[in-house]
Amino acid sequence: MATPPVDVPPGPKVSEPAATVQKPSAAERLHSLHYRVVLTLYRVFAIAVLYLVLIGILAYAWMMGFYAVNASWAAPVILSASDEKSLDFREKLVTSQQSIEDLKVDTKKLGEGLAEMREHRAALLALAPQLRSAIARETAHDQTTGPELAQLDRQKLADNAKTQQILEQLKELEANIHRDLAAGLITKGDAAQQLSALNQARDAYTDSRIAEVLLTDNVLNKTTTGTDTLNVLEKQTELQSQVAQLDIAISVAEKQFYEESRQIDRLREAIATAKQSPYYLNASHDQTLYFAFVPYDNQAQAAVGASIYDCYLNMVLCRHVGTVKAIFPGEEQATHPIFKTQIRGFLIQMDLDHAESARSKTVFLGRKPVLF
Repeated sequence: MATPPVDVPPGPKVSEPAATVQKPSAAERLHSLHYRVVLTLYRVFAIAVLYLVLIGILAYAWMMGFYAVNASWAAPVILSASDEKSLDFREKLVTSQQSIEDLKVDTKKLGEGLAEMREHRAALLALAPQLRSAIARETAHDQTTGPELAQLDRQKLADNAKTQQILEQLKELEANIHRDLAAGLITKGDAAQQLSALNQARDAYTDSRIAEVLLTDNVLNKTTTGTDTLNVLEKQTELQSQVAQLDIAISVAEKQFYEESRQIDRLREAIATAKQSPYYLNASHDQTLYFAFVPYDNQAQAAVGASIYDCYLNMVLCRHVGTVKAIFPGEEQATHPIFKTQIRGFLIQMDLDHAESARSKTVFLGRKPVLF
């Protein structure tokens, strides 16, 4: 620093070599003393300011260098149940729990539906052998009775033909009865009895023809594949189709039941993991919990049970204030407390003996940072 020019007070003027020297006055001496005191104070103040600036620069450089190489610091974090992350976390948690309840209702319905479909399928499968047995039994019976009925039908046709011939002869007999009645050879009563007998014979012939036609239908049903047989086969096919449809429905329902059950398990695992989050712990506890952000570079010092130290001036005069209670695996992002840059890391839970340490800018894990 340049020293200001000093005004030298004028000395005694020597007009002649032989002249006498005059002494300075008291005012002049006082002025000179004041000047020297001010100059000294100015020099002392300038030097003090210079050293203070130098110390400040060195202290700042020391702090920057310290936090650049230190791997044990953590930044306390104050979580609130009303902040954005906590509210979003609680909303997702409630949504997951509601999804579990909905899935439980769906799986219950699916389980009941599966039980009903299995019972229905079992009943159909139990009916299928009975239906096959009935079809086989009727087929065997038709194979036995069909030829017999066909033979009887042929015999019935022959009998009807003979009866028809007899009825042709009865026509002549009826004409004779009418002639005898007209000639008075027989009474009306006898004629009525004889005519009634003739009508009964005709009725019997008609009934015989009807029976033959019905017998023909029976023969047709038992010797060919008729509509009744087709109806039975249709029912058998329908039964098989219902069983196949039930198999498909059961398979789909079982797959859906399995997937929804797995989804419930996954949601429960997610909720169990989420309950280990600091946001859940903070929202679900009445007492105040203390957390701290640890960058990944300082991960080695973060261990459950590790000591926590709080220091004055962020690095000196440290004291033991608690221990690490829990470590949370989820990644978090925060601003570096010194460099003000974005860093990545995770949260830990602190068990503090001194609650005021939660408001410190940094704390240190494991040991004191500079050994005092």
